[in-house]
Amino acid sequence: MIAAIAFYLFATLTIVPAIAVIFSRNPVHSVLWLILAFFNAAGLMLILGAEFIAMLVVIVYVGAVAVLFLFVVMMLDIDFAQLRSGFTKNLPFGIIVALVLAGEIGAALWSRQAGPAMSGRVIPAAGQPNIVALGQMLYSRYLFPFEIAGLILLVAMIGAIVLTHRSRRDTRPQKVWRQVARRPQDAVRNANPGVGEGMKL
Repeated sequence: MIAAIAFYLFATLTIVPAIAVIFSRNPVHSVLWLILAFFNAAGLMLILGAEFIAMLVVIVYVGAVAVLFLFVVMMLDIDFAQLRSGFTKNLPFGIIVALVLAGEIGAALWSRQAGPAMSGRVIPAAGQPNIVALGQMLYSRYLFPFEIAGLILLVAMIGAIVLTHRSRRDTRPQKVWRQVARRPQDAVRNANPGVGEGMKL
């Protein structure tokens, strides 16, 4: 009973912010509604027993993607009135996409008896948490592909740094060793000029 109440609560709090993302006039408010939808989707994943997916939704989507969207929306000077002016021009394409998505949802509801979760059959409980099973599989059977993927990401990061790093000739580079070795008496000079006398550099 409690699981059903929690499911309907999280499902409602996922659908309502998702609708608010579409109909909100302020793009910043749309991103905030999207973050709320992500949190409730993570709650649904927890109810289903997928703790790892719930953690990924919170860390990746809320902590990175949605925050990046928020920064981009707040920093860019976008004329949203001009963007809304092309609404009628893109309306047929939007209707086609909406019909395709509605057809997919209808097909999923029509075939709900195909899977054990929707057919009323009891799914056997897992012997260990899915995070433990995923970690054991990742660091045993798929250890070599995992290390290769990390190496590829490292090479990509180094390549991006090398490509964007430019040595400019018109700037004077900072010499840290000279700044550290400089003594206070070399940088500060006390002077007591007379009245009407200027400082001699």
